[in-house]
Amino acid sequence: MIAQRPPMGFNTWNCFCGDINENQIKEIADAMVSSGLLDLGYEYLVLDDHWMAPERDSEGRMYADPQKFPSGIESLIDYVHSKGLKFGLYSCAGMLTCGSRPGSFQHEFIDAQTFAKWGVDFLKYDNCQKPNGIEDHLLYRRMAMALRNCGREILFSACSWGEYGTHDWARNSGTNMWRSTGDIQDNWVSMRDIAMSQFAYSTHNAPFSYNDLDMLIVGLYGKTHIGLQGCTDEEYQTHFALWSLMTSPLMISCDIRNMNEVTKTILTNKELIDINQDIEGRQGYAWKISKDAEYYGIAKALSNGDYAFGLFNFTDNDCTITNSLNIKFWDIGLPLGCGYGFEMRDVINHKDVGLMKEFVTVNLKAHACAVFRGKLVKYE
Repeated sequence: MIAQRPPMGFNTWNCFCGDINENQIKEIADAMVSSGLLDLGYEYLVLDDHWMAPERDSEGRMYADPQKFPSGIESLIDYVHSKGLKFGLYSCAGMLTCGSRPGSFQHEFIDAQTFAKWGVDFLKYDNCQKPNGIEDHLLYRRMAMALRNCGREILFSACSWGEYGTHDWARNSGTNMWRSTGDIQDNWVSMRDIAMSQFAYSTHNAPFSYNDLDMLIVGLYGKTHIGLQGCTDEEYQTHFALWSLMTSPLMISCDIRNMNEVTKTILTNKELIDINQDIEGRQGYAWKISKDAEYYGIAKALSNGDYAFGLFNFTDNDCTITNSLNIKFWDIGLPLGCGYGFEMRDVINHKDVGLMKEFVTVNLKAHACAVFRGKLVKYE
C-alpha cells in the first residue's frame, strides 16, 4: 500500500528546471542505486514540468517531448523500473502547466489512464493556469478519483502551495502528500520560514497522507535557478533535521551524480531517516524555548515508545553556556521525581550520550541544531 510512510525520492525541478533529457534521467537512476540512496528508501524518481510535448496528440493524450526523450517515455520508465526504482511524472490541475505545457484540466481520466498504461507510480499535480471560479479542492478531488480508478497504484502528490485552505481538504480529498507551503528557495530564510509556518499543522499528518514542506535543498549551494545565495552545510543539516522531525516527504533535488561527501552524509543519515519514516507518521510538535530568542524545541513520539528531540537555534548568533538551549522533559509529559529518564543518543553525530533525568541542554552555533533519540528508562 502506497505512502504508509512519508514518500522519499528525487525530483528534477530545483536542479534542472525544464532542462531534462533521457540520458540525464538514466544517469540519475544509476546514481540513486550506486550511491545507496535507494537502499535507504529514496525510491521515487520524478520528472517535473517540461517532460511533455507542447501539445496533445490526435487522440487527446499527453506524450513525451520527442527532442528530450527520443526513445519515448515508456522506454525510460522501463529503464528506471529495471533499477528497482519507481517512476513519477508531473502534471497540473490547470489548462496549462506552470511552464505552459498541456495541463490535465478536463483530461483527468484520460491522463490517469495514460499514466497507468505507461507504468507511472507517482504524480506530482501542480496548481497553475486553472479557470477562475473553480475551487481547488474540486480539481484535486477529480484527479484523485481518476487515479484511484486507473487500474494502477499511483501516489498522488498535490502541489497547491498551501493556498485555499489546503490543510483542511487535502487528506480527505484522496491525496498521499500535499504541499502546505509556497516554493522553497535555496537560502536560510526561505527554509526557516517554511518550517516555522508549519508548526501549527502538526496534527494534520497521518499515514497515507503527509504534509509536504517542499523538496530538500541540501547540496544545491546556490548554483540553481531557485536561489543564488545557497546555504552553509550547517544550515543544510538543520534543514534535513527539521524535515525529518516534521515527518515531511524527503524528495532530494540536488544533482546526486556529483554530490560532495558532506551532502551525501546529510542525506544518508539513517538514524534521522528512521525518525522520519516511523510507522505511526506523527509530525513532531514544536514550541519556543526562550521568550527572548528564536530558540525552538521539537518533540516527536515514535512507535516503540522512544521520543525524538530536536533543538534549533534560528538566531544569527551562537548560543553559549549563559544562554543555552534546553528541553525540559516536564514540558513533554514526564513528571519530575517519577523515577524515569531518557537514555539519549545523538543521531547527527551517531553517539550515545547517556541518561538524562530532567532535561537535555546544548550550546549551538547560529542556524545549527541538535537531534537526540531518547529511550525512556527507569533509574530507581
